[in-house]
Amino acid sequence: MKKIEIFEPAMCCPAGLCGPSVDQNLVRLTAITRSVNHSHKAMIVRRNLAQNPNAFVRNQQVAKLLKTDGMSCLPITMVDGVVKKKGVYPTDAEINAYVGAAAKVNQ
Repeated sequence: MKKIEIFEPAMCCPAGLCGPSVDQNLVRLTAITRSVNHSHKAMIVRRNLAQNPNAFVRNQQVAKLLKTDGMSCLPITMVDGVVKKKGVYPTDAEINAYVGAAAKVNQ
């Protein structure tokens, strides 16, 4: 099973529903995460800096990126322990590529 980890900046709500305006990108990612995780073909784990700072420290690649690039490297997307993307969230097409043809999302 593929494991996708997304290390996100500090935020109060991973669904994107908090604050002065709804973040449609976070709403999209929440829906994709539920769909992929429900399929049991892959697992997406989202790690929020405000809620789980130890995960950022424990992961040496993430800690190094934060030290060299600062907060601008977030979000960081890792697939099976390999950094695939940083600075922006993955697109639907990228997530489809990460999980493989068996777990298509938003189609």
